Amino acid sequence: MAEATAGKNKPMTVHAYFFVYKKLLGSEGVIMDFFIKRNHKSVVMFVLVSAVLFNPVLTYAEQISQALKITVDTNKAAKDSQKEINKLDEKTRQMLEAYRAAIKETESLRIYNKQLKELIASQEEEARSIEKQMRDIEQTQRKIVPLMYRMIDTLEQFVDLDVPFLPKERAERIQKLRERMRRADIPISEKYRQVLESYQVENDYGRTIEAYRSELKMNGGTRLVDFLRIGRVALFYQTLDSYESGYWDRESGSWKVLSHSYSYALQKGLQMARKRATPDLLILPISAPKDMR
Repeated sequence: MAEATAGKNKPMTVHAYFFVYKKLLGSEGVIMDFFIKRNHKSVVMFVLVSAVLFNPVLTYAEQISQALKITVDTNKAAKDSQKEINKLDEKTRQMLEAYRAAIKETESLRIYNKQLKELIASQEEEARSIEKQMRDIEQTQRKIVPLMYRMIDTLEQFVDLDVPFLPKERAERIQKLRERMRRADIPISEKYRQVLESYQVENDYGRTIEAYRSELKMNGGTRLVDFLRIGRVALFYQTLDSYESGYWDRESGSWKVLSHSYSYALQKGLQMARKRATPDLLILPISAPKDMR
C-alpha cells in the first residue's frame, strides 16, 4: 500500500522529509537531532519509515492546495463573468437609451409631419385662391385696358376744349400716357395709376392760381408774355413791358385785348400768384360760357 501511494506522488528527498517531519513533530525535533548526531543511517531509516507512515498527510495537503487553486480559478472566472455581465449591462443600457431617443425622435417627426401636412394644405388653399384672383384679374384687365384708352381719349378731348393754359405740358402728359400703354414692362396697375394721376392734376388746376412765362401765338405772330391762370375760370396775359394785356374769350375761342384800366390789377394778380404779394381782391373781366349766362 505504501508503494502504491508512493507511486502516485512525486518522490521527496531525505532532507525534504526531514524538514517536513521536523515541523510536524514540533518539540520532538530534539529526538531527530539526537538521531542525526548519533547515526546518519539510523536517521535515513527513520525518515523512510516515517515517510511511509505520514504520506497520506502530504496527499491531503496537496488536495487542499488543489482545492484552493480551484477556488482561485473559480473566483477569477466569476470576476471575468461579472465583467462580461457588466459589459452586457452597459450595452443594454446604451441600447435602451438609443431606443428611447429613437422613440422621442419618431414622436417629434410625427408632430412635424402633421404640421407640415397642415401647412401644405394651407398653401394649396392659398394657391387656389391666388389662381382664382389671377383669373379675376385677367378678366378685369381685359375690361380695364379698353377703359384706360377711353379715359385717355376723354382727357385729351377735355384739354383741347379747355382754357389753353400750359398747352405743351398738358399735351406731353397725355402723349406719355399713350406711350406707357404700349409698354409691356409696366404693369396694368401702374398704367391705371398714372391715368388717374393725370386726371388728378387736371382737377387740381381748377382750385389754384398760377403765373408762368411762355410764348403767345396771336394774330400770326409769337410773343413772350406772362400768363395768369385763375383756376379754370379765366386766363390772362400781359406783355413783359406791361403795355398790353388780354384774356381768353371762351365764346369765340380766341384771345382778346383788355383795356389799360386792367393793367394794374393784372400786375397785382401776377405778383399774388408768384407769392410776392398778399392775397387781395382783384377786379378782372371773366368770360363765362353761354349756358352759364
